[in-house]
Amino acid sequence: MAAAAIAAAGPATAREAWKPLFDGKSLAGWTAKITGEDVGNDPLGTFRVEGGAIRVSYDRYERFAGRFGHLAYRLPFSAYRLRFEYRFDGAYLPDVEPWQHSNSGIMFHGQAPSTMTRDQQFPVSLEFQLNGADGPKPRPSGNLCTPGTNVVIGGKLETEHCIKSGGPTLPNGRWIKAELEVRKNGTITHWIEGKPVLTYSAPQLDPADSDARAVIHRAGGVLALSGGYLYLQSEGHPISFRKIALLPLE
Repeated sequence: MAAAAIAAAGPATAREAWKPLFDGKSLAGWTAKITGEDVGNDPLGTFRVEGGAIRVSYDRYERFAGRFGHLAYRLPFSAYRLRFEYRFDGAYLPDVEPWQHSNSGIMFHGQAPSTMTRDQQFPVSLEFQLNGADGPKPRPSGNLCTPGTNVVIGGKLETEHCIKSGGPTLPNGRWIKAELEVRKNGTITHWIEGKPVLTYSAPQLDPADSDARAVIHRAGGVLALSGGYLYLQSEGHPISFRKIALLPLE
């Protein structure tokens, strides 16, 4: 019923009061966290602004070497709609795994960047996974991955790390519209090109995950996730993000 209601409502329209999270000119309000580096240190300029977009670039890298990167927005959010456009282009770095090809994401309900350890690869969060085409097989965009978290789908707790959406396989080199909706009741929907591709609920921390256990301890043992930080991801393939805006649903 909830999923049907969301699908019928459709993504938010331009007439509503959206708040830009990116000014198109600078990384003001955003902080990088690169694996192996302190918070705020991005020595190879992985995240930069080019052509009115936030660009994830590897032109100063020789190898990826497991240096996963995340760019965190300065404030946490709980109930909202987030919309943005993304585009994969260029070549992935030579030492990345096949699953990293044309792969990135928006992390949300994430832990604060200041609480990540120096060598932590991913923030404890939910990931709205973004994929581009890679070979002849279908490769949907808009999947869910769960570093240190779990969700409920169809009344069942899902503990798989990545859950495929019903999204399309989309080519690299073009801008793709995406939207994320997080409701007060914990229902979350991913949208790709104006269509809902995945709905789930009850996001929660995973006690079996070593990174999540530290977050659970700071939360006084509470597992339920009702909000957190947004991150743009660097996962080994160049990608750009633009028109990033948020509509609070408080």
